[in-house]
Amino acid sequence: MPHAHLAHWPPGLPHHLTLPQTNVFDNLQVSARRYPDKAAVIFYDSVMTYAELLAGSERLAGWLQQAAGVQAGDRVLLYLQNSPQWAMAFYGILRANAVVVPVNPMNRSEELRHYVHDSGARVAIVPQDLLPQMQPLLDDVGDAGLQQLLVVTYADALTTPTDLPVPEVVSAAPLALHGPGLTAWRDAVAPSHDLRPGPLTTGPQDLCVMPYTSGTTGQPKGCMHTHRSVMSTLVGGVQWFGRTQDAVYLSVLPFFHVTGMAGSLNGPLFLGATMVVLARWDRDAAAQCIQRHRATVLQAISTMVVDFLSNPRLADHDLSSLQGIRGGGAAMPAAVAARLRELTGLDYVEGYGMTEAMAATHINPPHRPKPQCLGIPVFDVDARVVDPVTLAELPAGETGEVVVHGPQVMRGYWNDEAATRAAFVEIDGRAFLRTGDLAQVDADGYFFMVDRLKRMINASGFKVWPAEVESLMYRHPGVLEACVIAAHDERRGETVKALVVRRAGHEALTAQALIAWSHEHMAAYKSPRIVEFVTALPKSGSGKVMWRELQERELAAAPSTTPRGDTR
Repeated sequence: MPHAHLAHWPPGLPHHLTLPQTNVFDNLQVSARRYPDKAAVIFYDSVMTYAELLAGSERLAGWLQQAAGVQAGDRVLLYLQNSPQWAMAFYGILRANAVVVPVNPMNRSEELRHYVHDSGARVAIVPQDLLPQMQPLLDDVGDAGLQQLLVVTYADALTTPTDLPVPEVVSAAPLALHGPGLTAWRDAVAPSHDLRPGPLTTGPQDLCVMPYTSGTTGQPKGCMHTHRSVMSTLVGGVQWFGRTQDAVYLSVLPFFHVTGMAGSLNGPLFLGATMVVLARWDRDAAAQCIQRHRATVLQAISTMVVDFLSNPRLADHDLSSLQGIRGGGAAMPAAVAARLRELTGLDYVEGYGMTEAMAATHINPPHRPKPQCLGIPVFDVDARVVDPVTLAELPAGETGEVVVHGPQVMRGYWNDEAATRAAFVEIDGRAFLRTGDLAQVDADGYFFMVDRLKRMINASGFKVWPAEVESLMYRHPGVLEACVIAAHDERRGETVKALVVRRAGHEALTAQALIAWSHEHMAAYKSPRIVEFVTALPKSGSGKVMWRELQERELAAAPSTTPRGDTR
């Protein structure tokens, strides 16, 4: 039933979406001309207008081009928490005709080194609290490596007193910068400097954003997204939900991730809407901001919603302004969805996507969502469930791999032709992206996740690739062998478990010590929460660790759960 979902299409919307043939930066220019004095970003009650956001982005572009030597097509790392500076940096990089490489601020030096070397970035924008993670990478490979760090102090954006709980990292005073290659953000975007950018030359088919995603090999890969593919999800999202310029978004999903980038930053900015931004998730601050700024839209993964609803002080806040709540990330428990509806009168509208597709390829129709469902294919997306081996399309009710073709799909992986070839298959003369997720389609054309074809752990909506974690764990002198699998977790859905064989001479190594070491050397969501020491790992006749056997043992011992793919 390839077109059954069209019977449930959002009323009044076309099936085809004509996309702007412009640079994504043009969206900011248009909104700033239309609404110059309107709040673009509200950050702990401090307001940045559209005119201020545009002017700052222009000045940053001038600094990147004239002071940092950034040329058209160069990649620039963006390594920040959600903030006005994140938004200004994103659009400043685009204005400089360069490519944004968004990086999770939870990543540490060893992980960052790969992003720097693989992308070829020579400039990175970093917060002062994480400077120790990035500064060691300056001149790491000589003239071909990282040369300039633009250092952000979040407190520069705090222009108005607030009673909101401001994280210490946001309120911290500026630090003195020492060493070559360091420039303070406030100097680069200062109105007093006369560094003006050259002409805007990049168009819809040029590279815009290159977020990294990991694969079964463990090495993160850069997903090449053009201005057109980025435009597809940002425009499609606001059309799907019928948002207008008077919407107020509570932007709590991280901008470095494609879902937050498309749905909580680029989409509202395209409209000229207002974004109420929190640097870190805080359920009290979120409730206060909804009431204070009359937020109409909340985009949050299911674990955020669970935490939000468990707040004993939630009843003290007026949430009546909310008009829509969307997200995904992990299965939303039915009882939690019912509680959300009871509290707000709203359904939690789930969607499905991946970094390779610049976020959503499927979203539930807002007027007719189904619980714990990936949704239906959005504008111009051809999504099918196929036999993973023969690629033959399967009928409704049968389980197969989801493959997608659409305008939001990446061009390919950066500098990795082999991985790009493996990621796509040709069906009916068109290239389809293999998602690696197993699903079924019901009689109405709605997609439901069943399992995962690839080896991946979904911890609170974050993709964790065991091979990458294992590679990092092997750097510990006490680890002889490691196998990482998923373990059941009541709050995160899945969590990271490592089975470890100690190296001789390190018998005193404890699980807690290895967990603490892991937290220091990799992002928190990747770091094992559970470590079990074993005398040996099962291996096949060819010597490969039989991870599937270990995973099946773990699943057999855990409460019954339904695996989910990345549906943020």
